[in-house]
Amino acid sequence: MSEESPRPPAADRQAEAAAENRRLTSPDARYGARLRRQSSASVLLNAVIEADRANLARTMAALQADGTLEQAAGRVVAARRRFVLGSAKSRAHATLLHLELSASLAGVTLIDEAAVRAIDVLSDVRPTDVLIAFSFRRYARPTIVVAREFAAAGGHVVAITDDAGSPLAAAAHTTVVVGTGSASFADSPTAISAVVHALATLTAASAKGARRRLARREGLAHALAIYSDE
Repeated sequence: MSEESPRPPAADRQAEAAAENRRLTSPDARYGARLRRQSSASVLLNAVIEADRANLARTMAALQADGTLEQAAGRVVAARRRFVLGSAKSRAHATLLHLELSASLAGVTLIDEAAVRAIDVLSDVRPTDVLIAFSFRRYARPTIVVAREFAAAGGHVVAITDDAGSPLAAAAHTTVVVGTGSASFADSPTAISAVVHALATLTAASAKGARRRLARREGLAHALAIYSDE
């Protein structure tokens, strides 16, 4: 009876998984590699949970070590005007951050190409402005172009992206790298949502008048009967 070969260390397995994740560049390729085999729902669910848990832990540990999330929060608090941008799937992340920041800070604007257009914002960029932009592979071109123009006009760009070498990072002054490793055909949004939550928390804790603004909003929510739990 032959002896089983020892399993590689956890760090090696994580590195291999990360390398495979970067190699599988499209949803179709990821589906073929991960979901074509017949697996029970419970096995697949366990794989998704474990991948998200490991990815979230790696992302947060890296951000604790490099301090980029605190740097980004400092830039957002110090800015006079804050703009948030995300194209395609990243629009959901940008919308979430816009809602979170707006609760405690004034002067937060979502560039949505409906009420607020990028061309109008770029026509009046000031050195005290900050743009928080989201871009993850396959890196939607409109976000990259707007970020480059915003930086060229003198504003500060905070990139939230999945790779320090991404096209968005090349246009940014501050880059927050978020892992999106997954066991699914889609890259995971779990760590992105956690970073949005952490960034909004750090800015609220540092912003002058945040508590007063939150209290005022609570009173207005009650007066406007927005929520059903009152």
